[in-house]
Amino acid sequence: MSNSNNERERLGSRLGFIMLSAGCAIGCGNVWKFPWMTGEYGGGVFVVVYFACLLLLGLPAMTMEFAIGRASQASPVRMYQKLEKPGQKWHLHGYVALAGNICLMSFYTVVVGWMLYYFIMFLTGKSEGLGFVSMITNAKINVVYLAVAVALGFLVLSFNLQGGLERITKYLMVVLLGLMIVMTIHSLILPGAKEGISFYLIPDFSKVSGQVIVGAMNQAFFTLSVGIGSMAIFGSYIGKEHSLMGESLNVIILDTSVAILAGLIIFPACFTYNIEVTAGPGLLFDTMATVFNNMQGGRVWGTLFFLFMLLAAFSTELAVFEAILASVRELTGWSRPQGCIICGLGIFATSMTTALGYSVLHFQPFAEGSAWLDFWDFIVSYNLLPLGALIFTLFCCYEKGWGWNAFLSEANAGKGMKVKEWMKPLFKYFVPLCVIGLYVYGLITFQWK
Repeated sequence: MSNSNNERERLGSRLGFIMLSAGCAIGCGNVWKFPWMTGEYGGGVFVVVYFACLLLLGLPAMTMEFAIGRASQASPVRMYQKLEKPGQKWHLHGYVALAGNICLMSFYTVVVGWMLYYFIMFLTGKSEGLGFVSMITNAKINVVYLAVAVALGFLVLSFNLQGGLERITKYLMVVLLGLMIVMTIHSLILPGAKEGISFYLIPDFSKVSGQVIVGAMNQAFFTLSVGIGSMAIFGSYIGKEHSLMGESLNVIILDTSVAILAGLIIFPACFTYNIEVTAGPGLLFDTMATVFNNMQGGRVWGTLFFLFMLLAAFSTELAVFEAILASVRELTGWSRPQGCIICGLGIFATSMTTALGYSVLHFQPFAEGSAWLDFWDFIVSYNLLPLGALIFTLFCCYEKGWGWNAFLSEANAGKGMKVKEWMKPLFKYFVPLCVIGLYVYGLITFQWK
């Protein structure tokens, strides 16, 4: 595949770019992980710290990743070669970024399959007795729904960029936001809505702790998908009409809106039906299924809820699949349909570890009860995302990389919000120091045994 600017595929609109990038960021991190972390870390205070982390860490990191992508006009495996100085080795991180996207999809595709399964169970009226544990330990269910999730994703991508990914994602995001607003209105009229909203949005600053801050930083990186080049690929598809900090802010606002709506849906329901807000990862699947099975019109609301969960997860799957596909095509010269078939088979193979990890492929890498999903998540969330964001930052801010002036020139090209010179210490020192601190703390506090 040629890398020349003239032949590189383009997105048809700025809306397409923003929706596509937001689609990559919006997913299980917003609607599954954000509410249960908020519940475990004290409600409103976590939300406030999370907002601060998005602005102080997420916004600079995303702006830098977009800039590298747009300046290089290449996928993660080729972007450094276009920008680094002769003899430098930054491009080795491009291959790590590709591996990171593959690791992410090795468990994320299975989660998309779970969303699809719950959606179909509610749609067909079979939600009574639906249990998360019974689902994940059923090998047949996991393999079949994984196959559907992977096949659907690469089927969309087999069409050209504007005809496939951009068009589908724009519709997905509009439907997703519409569904979430309807679900939010429904939750706000539940009897326990007042208590739920108070817990969720009124901060108790006595609950601030190191763990709350680290949890919020971790969640900011995870939810924005920064650090493994999946955002850089969309930077490479956008023109220079608009500056990149403004575009990053647009994506973060969309991403955060979905996370906030998810909490507005879940916490009023928790307080109405006496569900523990500290239920952890099970908060979404078992808890919401129980809520819907015990409320009037629950089948309809459950179907809608898991449909929006499926759309959110699928939008991320599409975006990361595109990053993998673009990288593989630049390495091999394959056509889009050919790349889709081979990448699809490869992702299906690696994802089988997670799909069968609770039934026939028992593997306990860490604490008792851990499985393949925990292994892949550890590789991505605890290692490749923070370290990748750190490498992007060092590359953009220091002369031994691309350099601050080159980054500034690219990021500020076009209309819109600019990166100011006074922000340099934030980018150059604050972000990398915070990321290093987060990484070290994450490893120290990780439950190894």
